[in-house]
Amino acid sequence: MDTARLHDEFKKQRKIESKKIKLYQLLLLVTLFVVWEVTTHFRILDPLIFSSPLSVAKLFVAKIADGTLFPHLIVTLMETVVGFLLGTILGTLIAISLWSSNVFAKVMDPYLVVLNAMPKVAIGPIILVIFGPNVLAVLVVGVLISVIISTIVIFSAFQQVDENYLKVMKMLNANKVQIFKHVTLPASIPTIISTLKVNVGLAWVGVIVGEFLVSSQGLGYLIISGFQIFNFNLVFLSLCMIVVLATLMYKGVEAIERVLLKKFNF
Repeated sequence: MDTARLHDEFKKQRKIESKKIKLYQLLLLVTLFVVWEVTTHFRILDPLIFSSPLSVAKLFVAKIADGTLFPHLIVTLMETVVGFLLGTILGTLIAISLWSSNVFAKVMDPYLVVLNAMPKVAIGPIILVIFGPNVLAVLVVGVLISVIISTIVIFSAFQQVDENYLKVMKMLNANKVQIFKHVTLPASIPTIISTLKVNVGLAWVGVIVGEFLVSSQGLGYLIISGFQIFNFNLVFLSLCMIVVLATLMYKGVEAIERVLLKKFNF
């Protein structure tokens, strides 16, 4: 009974702490917007350059009313989700290939290091020349930014699985597929989930950069258009939309994390 009571108290404290954290996060967000509005209203910050929350909100309402914002939101969101999934899946498949062959892993090791160090944004113009100014080019940029880091992190997780588990499987004459299915993959689930969280941000960076370079629609295109016509209300509106959508994607990944961790008893 004492153990059960202590556990209930612990869960209660965790809930209270979680609510406090969310409250502090909300207060911080409100404070930032208030400071932004006040500093631009009294021209401490130039409102022409830094806009203001009220100006951005008015533009948001206008864009919703005339229906010109949704097409850009949908395009960018679809490109980001597809780029996120492709980057994660390809990175996982490459990591599995590296894990399955020590020779292949050693051959690819220096190339992965170089590709990881290479600024992916710098090859954007090359992607534009190869694929042309279309959605495919945007997706390729988005995938390139996330796939290498996914490969490296997940492959490292595969290598760090407890050797004792692997030895037991080998004593039972398990083959590579069985070892991967029953030991390596389940043990690497937390790392794979962490990679998903990182890839949310990387996917958004890749897609927005791609839209900077080649797109004629999307939030990245709106940001570039806003800079070109000196409409910083449009720029900040696009940035706010990116923050909201990226947060929703991150929360979705967190929901998947809870399900998977519960399933694999982590």
